[in-house]
Amino acid sequence: MKLRAYLLMVFVVAVWGSTFVLIKGALADATPAAFNLIRMTLAFVLLAAAYHRFWRGIRLAHLGAGALVGFFLAAGYQFQTTGLARTTPSKSAFITGLVVVLVPLFSAIPGLRPPDSHPPRWNAYTGAAMAFFGILLLTAPAAARTHAPASALDAITAMLPDLHSINFGDVLTLGCAVAFAFHCIALSHISPRISFQPLALLQVGFCAVFMALSLPFIEHPHVQWTPHLMLALGIAAALATAAAFSIQSWAQSVLPSTHIALLLTLEPVFAWITSFVFTGERLGLVPASGALLILAGIALTELVPQPHVPTAHEA
Repeated sequence: MKLRAYLLMVFVVAVWGSTFVLIKGALADATPAAFNLIRMTLAFVLLAAAYHRFWRGIRLAHLGAGALVGFFLAAGYQFQTTGLARTTPSKSAFITGLVVVLVPLFSAIPGLRPPDSHPPRWNAYTGAAMAFFGILLLTAPAAARTHAPASALDAITAMLPDLHSINFGDVLTLGCAVAFAFHCIALSHISPRISFQPLALLQVGFCAVFMALSLPFIEHPHVQWTPHLMLALGIAAALATAAAFSIQSWAQSVLPSTHIALLLTLEPVFAWITSFVFTGERLGLVPASGALLILAGIALTELVPQPHVPTAHEA
């Protein structure tokens, strides 16, 4: 049972990681918010069919909870996909992975802390510091030098991140990590009171509604129906959303939360491998060091068990 859970979670994380490259390519045929709306609508249709027996269990009091988690889920996807159109798949994945660090960090605020949980420990703060410094190295590598440094001070300065190289897509993706962190925290408060199936239906349904409402304010939507776009939508809706939600929900009932959280650190690794194989994207020494710092910060944060883990931060 546990081996099956591990294998299925690795499969889910691999799907999430690979979708960064897949969706990046699909954005040539559809604007980001339009892609998200179609994807989430398809995912809702699939979940509605799979969980049709659970519609009767939805109560009026559940609607507000579903709307709250659906709002943060929609915000996370809108930030992420809009940012992905302006940055590289691997950078998007590594920055999105910060959600694992942000959740325990935000839990330091008593009002946000889930019931029966403890304040974050030293490793959460240390891991956050490592991850944020890693982001600087990943998104703002040192500027290229055309000549050798004249002094030791020049050599040290040359190694510092060039903040001018941070692009708008990186900033949007950081907003995605924040939104997904709040989505996770909201779920930790709500999921003990509502079974997974109705909550999955409500949050994905409300997510699609909020995406439809925000669409005119974000962009002028455009969709060109191509085989690549339809393939990306099918994989993103069926595998990376509907199936992944169900698999992770089951796996969390079998595996320790820290094991699942550590498996999630593989997501940006799969994203980088996929990006390297299919697009030839390479990370230089400084950005690669930043990516490793982010992974190290995430892993350090999860060395001490946390009361909850992210449930949806895939591409």
